[in-house]
Amino acid sequence: MTDRTPPDQNDLSNTISWQRDDANELTRGLSTTEQECNRLLDEFAAICRGQRLNWTTHVRFLRRLGAGGQGVVFLCERPGADGFTLPVALKFFSPERYRALVDYDAAMQRISRVAAQVARIQHENLLVVQNMIDRNRIRIMVMEFVEGFDLRALVGSDTLLTTSRSLPIEQQRYLERVLFTQGPTQPRFKAGVAMAIIRDCLTALAALHRDQIVHGDVKPANIMLRRSGHAKIIDIGSAFHLDTPPQSLNCTPEYAALEVLMGEAPSALSDLASLGFVLIELLSGQRLVSPTAGFADLVSIKRELPHRLQSVLPEEVRRNDLLMGFIHSMISPDPARRFPDAEAANLYEHGAAAFHRQLIKSDLSSEYDNDIRVLISELLDRQRVSV
Repeated sequence: MTDRTPPDQNDLSNTISWQRDDANELTRGLSTTEQECNRLLDEFAAICRGQRLNWTTHVRFLRRLGAGGQGVVFLCERPGADGFTLPVALKFFSPERYRALVDYDAAMQRISRVAAQVARIQHENLLVVQNMIDRNRIRIMVMEFVEGFDLRALVGSDTLLTTSRSLPIEQQRYLERVLFTQGPTQPRFKAGVAMAIIRDCLTALAALHRDQIVHGDVKPANIMLRRSGHAKIIDIGSAFHLDTPPQSLNCTPEYAALEVLMGEAPSALSDLASLGFVLIELLSGQRLVSPTAGFADLVSIKRELPHRLQSVLPEEVRRNDLLMGFIHSMISPDPARRFPDAEAANLYEHGAAAFHRQLIKSDLSSEYDNDIRVLISELLDRQRVSV
């Protein structure tokens, strides 16, 4: 009797040979089927033994997701075999703002190196980068498509309030008690929900910073709330490794740390300050700075903000010493007085986790991730119906 004990799966040659023998036994007496099976096994063996593999792919444009100073992002559909399709986001980097082609090439090479590092981090709160493509010298970043809403789109329109008002009265009251209410100019998030979002962002920044990568442009438009209820930091076009800082910065002044406005290179601590400004906006229900503010106004507002928090934040936030201390340690004009890093801001004494523990002890907490998930799912479903 033939020994049919499977070989060691690490021995590719023996494994393929064993599979082929097995196929021959199963197809004994069926010459046509046997030949087809053998040819397919030969193809399988050739592919597995090869050192390179090439295939052609294409994408179909579905809609534009957004545009900015670096280029434009489209939602596309990438087909595979046997009816498989995958939604992907493609960012096309525009050469418009570069004086020479060599400058564009250098910037794209830097972005590509950082993108490769971020792709290897594989963190659930960071955008997944899948590839960097050169098409007729135009660089294209292939990224996962994140289903959800960025914070700017979420708070900068009537989406939240319109949706909440269409819900049953019991759900409306729950949303207002747990998630958000109307602020001075835009929806104002409850402290527990806002801090749940910030904690997701802090874990993402901690992962970047451990690899010596600075995001460089933390702002509401670069923070997505996913259908799962979790936040994800997106758009790494401004990110850089600390060993190779860019010659020109591509940050958003409204959310830039004071030292960055004053000409210093962005750092991990400036990422914290930017996230702190986002938190204040979520808690206050208003933008701290007009997008059209001049340089002098920007500097003055960032420098004086710690002293203005009492007039900016709602009373329920002002009376919480732990939360106020956390905010001060995120946005201090002096980087040396901020949390030492993102992990400390999240997990250390007086950090974000301590605030959530305080809510639990006070019986004021909720299932934040689930509450956000339900809200985002409701928004997405209604968006689909209206399209």
